[in-house]
Amino acid sequence: MSLVLLSLAALCWGALTPEPMIQCGSENGPSPEWMVSHTLTPGDLRDLRVEPVKTTVATEDDSILMNISWVLRADASICFLKATKICVSGKGNDQSYSCVRCNYTEAFQTQTRPSGGKWTFSYVGFPVKLNTLYFIGAHNIPNANMNEDSPSLSVNFTSPGCLDHVMKYKKQCIEAGSLWDPNITACKKDEKTVEVNFTTSPLGNRYMAVILNKTAIGFSVLESEETRASVRVLVTGESEGAVVQLTPYFHTCGNDCIRRKGTVELCPQTVVSFPLDKSRSVLSGWLPLLLALLAATWVLAAGIYLTWRHERIKMSFPTTALLPPAKLLVVYPSEICFHHTVCYFTEFLQNHCRSEVILDKWQKKKIAEMGPVQWLTTQKKAADRVIFLLSNDMNTACDGTCGKSKGSPQEDSQDLFPLAFNLFCSDLRSQTHLHKYMVVCSTEADIKDDYGALNVCPKYCLVKDATAFCTSLLQAEQQVPVGKRLWACHSSCSCL
Repeated sequence: MSLVLLSLAALCWGALTPEPMIQCGSENGPSPEWMVSHTLTPGDLRDLRVEPVKTTVATEDDSILMNISWVLRADASICFLKATKICVSGKGNDQSYSCVRCNYTEAFQTQTRPSGGKWTFSYVGFPVKLNTLYFIGAHNIPNANMNEDSPSLSVNFTSPGCLDHVMKYKKQCIEAGSLWDPNITACKKDEKTVEVNFTTSPLGNRYMAVILNKTAIGFSVLESEETRASVRVLVTGESEGAVVQLTPYFHTCGNDCIRRKGTVELCPQTVVSFPLDKSRSVLSGWLPLLLALLAATWVLAAGIYLTWRHERIKMSFPTTALLPPAKLLVVYPSEICFHHTVCYFTEFLQNHCRSEVILDKWQKKKIAEMGPVQWLTTQKKAADRVIFLLSNDMNTACDGTCGKSKGSPQEDSQDLFPLAFNLFCSDLRSQTHLHKYMVVCSTEADIKDDYGALNVCPKYCLVKDATAFCTSLLQAEQQVPVGKRLWACHSSCSCL
């Protein structure tokens, strides 16, 4: 009977006593309790955890804050606990340090909650920067006396980047396209074409689609004001199962915007279906006759068209035949960014100058089989023009995708530019094939002294000479003046 009464009394007391809560405020200096000697002090925390959360109270720049939660140790020292102090220091670019003190509104009467479970509290604060390492430490107050071990608990927390489901709501991430869902669909139309469809973003209208199968096998740049954009990409290898990478160029992030990826699949076959009709039984009897009449009409129309076309060709012959596309061998120094310079130039040649381009990156297997010198010699003979692509603005647009990282085109390829320059010098001495050579620069800067012999070649600045350059590709052979040849023979070729 007495045991039951004690249990009822404890239950009633627990219901009347309010549970402790926390009231937090800034405290960057030492706590006042540290200056006072205490006979007994509380132990350390049992657990400490940190995670980022999105809030609507903070400003737009600081909308992501830390949610710091901790669990109190269930022992007798909890009755001496008054507060818990939390300090956060940022490392790297975000060198910061701040502390908060969370006071408990009531004294702890039990080691665990009356409802069961350990005492757990949390505090939301401390703005979170992108990709930053933070050191979070916490200890109970009153802490240990001077010259005594002070129990505390600490954890490290590295904030994620813009692709995280919480960090994507930061203003910096939103401007880089973190909330943009392009809904990419890519399918293989045929062996040489991939069709890419995606939803555009109001942040910009310029995009680049790259097809990747270990290496880049095709790309295309487009500008679109439509909500849903479509582009066809010419590829040089197997595209089924390849990765399509969509790179946006927004005015808020330039070349450092978030890239999106998808997978190339086979394009679905178009199937035309006819709805069922109540008179299907009647039509089934007439269907063979209708098909026969349709076939006869189609054959008759095709015969009339072919006859008319044949007579027209006879009357208009001879006509001016369309010149075949120029075959161009493009060589470039290894310092030039392949994706932002070479690929853009290649697309310009194919789309605006109606040319067939030969690139070493597209024929790595043949180069490995024949050797670089033999491959260059063979391609020089087969090509209509050999273009030396130069640029004084090396790698300014390159980033983590096209830089010299492991496995990138610049990392696993041999620089064929010096070999091609030696072949040019050889032809310059023998005065053969000089009409094939041209120099194309992205700016109007002079050619470097190391390759000064190229000054004898026709030189074009792509920014202002694009039309003249395309026209020159289809002109007759150009002879290099004898004076220029003699000067070039004593120029940079003499030291090779």
